[in-house]
Amino acid sequence: MAEGDSITESAGKPSAMARTRAHVFVSGRVQGVYYRATTRERAQDQGVNGWVRNLDDGRVEAVFEGPEADVEAMIEFCHEGSERANVTDVDVEYEDPEGVDGFEVRW
Repeated sequence: MAEGDSITESAGKPSAMARTRAHVFVSGRVQGVYYRATTRERAQDQGVNGWVRNLDDGRVEAVFEGPEADVEAMIEFCHEGSERANVTDVDVEYEDPEGVDGFEVRW
């Protein structure tokens, strides 16, 4: 390898440290079962930034931002949620990161 050359990821796949943002909508029995609080705790443990809130239609909406692997781990967590939750669907939309700092429950 010539001086100044670097190794890059192939096929356009981002590296594990690339920041990503996922906008997630969770359906099922996900309100009144500590889903938001459990999501906040898991996100803080995972080092993921963003927010989570209940929607009027009974779903939970969340945004996760951070290293790709950590965001993907949060999406996987959303399929299970809190102990009392019964998740039936998780929709994910990927967006450009906005530099969110911290994780909060929104009202």
